[in-house]
Amino acid sequence: MNNFLKILDENDYILADGATGTNLFDMGLETGDAPEPWNMHHVDRIRCLHQGFVDAGSDLFLTNSFGGTSFRLKLHKFENQVFELNNAAAIIGRKVADAAERLVIVAGSMGPTGEMIAPHGLMTPREATDAFKAQAEGLVEGGVDVLWLETMYAIEELEAAVDAIKDFGLPICATMSFDTAGKTMMGITPANLAKRAQELGLVGFGANCGVGAPDLLATITDINRNVSEGTTVIAKANCGIPEYREGSIVYTGTEELMAHYVHLALNSGAKIVGGCCGTSFEHIRAMRKAMDEHIQNGEPSLQDIVSTVGEMSPGSRAIFAGDDSLPVKIRRGRRGR
Repeated sequence: MNNFLKILDENDYILADGATGTNLFDMGLETGDAPEPWNMHHVDRIRCLHQGFVDAGSDLFLTNSFGGTSFRLKLHKFENQVFELNNAAAIIGRKVADAAERLVIVAGSMGPTGEMIAPHGLMTPREATDAFKAQAEGLVEGGVDVLWLETMYAIEELEAAVDAIKDFGLPICATMSFDTAGKTMMGITPANLAKRAQELGLVGFGANCGVGAPDLLATITDINRNVSEGTTVIAKANCGIPEYREGSIVYTGTEELMAHYVHLALNSGAKIVGGCCGTSFEHIRAMRKAMDEHIQNGEPSLQDIVSTVGEMSPGSRAIFAGDDSLPVKIRRGRRGR
């Protein structure tokens, strides 16, 4: 059996990893630089990143390949090294997972291209499909257990990505990023994602990044209301809200807040829970403890969420209440993680 399907079958809950980008910044990555070349030039640092999460208790971690399509790599003049950089990312992850004393899953991270598919942009569906397929070839050859689309915002691009990677024989998961209107930047609601993801046959799906834990919990709640029993729902929230302090961005979430978020996410229907931007090894360690001690209760109320992890935006409050009529808040996409 595939390792990812095995751990889904054997475990009630699965703890994913935390942030890639924000932790690599602490290791020396400069703002504006692509992290993917580190898979070849700073192997020890990428290995340290993954090992840190495994040691903290993660059952699953994402490879350092979020921006691994030719479209993203072209911004840094690495578009001709798509296979090599993604393959290297997977190989590093595989070695860390195989050395663990328990089953640990290597998820091949695949982020959006940063382009828009026509008629909203200039990229054709074929160009998108070719880009995702080329990335997946490197990840699969390197030994990932699951292909993991993340921080997606357009259904058309998600569909193109799934079409590109469906024949590799690996499970596929996907998460979209929802903003303060409770929708993605292209107006996709959590219920829209739930419906289409099930039609596409995704093994797991949910939300990552976005605003913070309260808003992501609204998203997960709405997704869970629109899925069949036994669906694997994924929650990877940012670690609090980013603040600008002394020349750098700092995420405000404490270890205690992220532990509370784990309980709320599991009670909201998530099976895989992790952190996104700002989530450190220390946060994951606290989340591991919370998951191990979790006792399943009913779906949390709005008051449960607000009083425990903070205020929810008006758009997310509406989504939580089952109202998706608020207009989408248009913004530019970001790298994420």
